[in-house]
Amino acid sequence: METPESNFTKTGLTLPPAPKPLGVYKPCLVDGKYLYLSGHGTVQPDGTLIIGRIGEDMDQEHGKLAARQVGLAMLATIKANLGSLNRVKKVIKVLGMVNCISTFEKHPYIINGASELFAQVWGEENGIGVRSAVGMGSLPDNIPVEIEAMFELHEGA
Repeated sequence: METPESNFTKTGLTLPPAPKPLGVYKPCLVDGKYLYLSGHGTVQPDGTLIIGRIGEDMDQEHGKLAARQVGLAMLATIKANLGSLNRVKKVIKVLGMVNCISTFEKHPYIINGASELFAQVWGEENGIGVRSAVGMGSLPDNIPVEIEAMFELHEGA
């Protein structure tokens, strides 16, 4: 039987370390059947960040890969705090913020990097939720992408 954990393994990707808060907030919060993840950045497996502004320091393809890396950091937080990706039933909402030049207009394409990863892990039906993708004048530490999300957990999970 396919599970989110086995689906992730099939991607061949590596999770980075779960990021530590850089301010006064919780990286995740469980409230009843919902899991809320604070904004996550581009943490790589070695703990460093992908840095740069889309349209200035990197192109949209590298931006999309950066968004996938944010998705991986989010998965790492879920595993570190809940023990397994299998506890998540579905993606409810994703807010993707893109650090880009003012004339850049492909924000949804960039955030697809994370959304496509979530669809691989939880399947098309449960891995795709509602979403916003917006441009920002800057993001913390000059990361190219920051994403926050809300998930529904399995009953009794």
